[in-house]
Amino acid sequence: MNAFFAYLYRLRLIRRWSLMRNVMPENVAEHSYHVALLTHALCTIGIEVFGKKIPVEKAVTLALFHDVTEVITGDIPSPVKHHNDKLLGGFRELENLAAERLCDMIPEPLHRHYRPLIHGEDGDLHHWVKAADLLDAYLKCEMEISAGNREFAVARQEIERRLQSLDMPEVDYFLRHFGSSFTRTLDELHDMDDSDVNR
Repeated sequence: MNAFFAYLYRLRLIRRWSLMRNVMPENVAEHSYHVALLTHALCTIGIEVFGKKIPVEKAVTLALFHDVTEVITGDIPSPVKHHNDKLLGGFRELENLAAERLCDMIPEPLHRHYRPLIHGEDGDLHHWVKAADLLDAYLKCEMEISAGNREFAVARQEIERRLQSLDMPEVDYFLRHFGSSFTRTLDELHDMDDSDVNR
């Protein structure tokens, strides 16, 4: 009997944004799905709008696994993790140890498929996943603020700055075409005018 996939299923028990008051609580499993969805969107925009060559399916798979070590470490809030370089180095070491623990669970015939995903070893695709990760955090802030929760105002500014520093036209395209819809009600979404879809 092997516990690897049972551990991954427990990502739904790991709460995100634990230091902040949330109107809409979020867990790591939800976040991983959203990051995979956004990675697919950004890569598709890169291909179809900006003429880039990107292995979309590979990037999406990497996104699905980008936070799996948190099933062992828990979600470490960014302000804590990035408080100073020494603390960040300690957390990176902790993440590596957690990754190795998960890799040790994988049966040998499957090992070569999952180890690169758990360790995030594909550097060429990492920036697509990172952009999607930040974009998901930004959208979370937007939705919380639109629900009247000012707790996320400062985080929104910081994440917006980090998104801009990526200098990725795909992120700008996504926000321009889809961004404002995330703060609308169900009735407003239903009534949205789709006339700008192909602009």
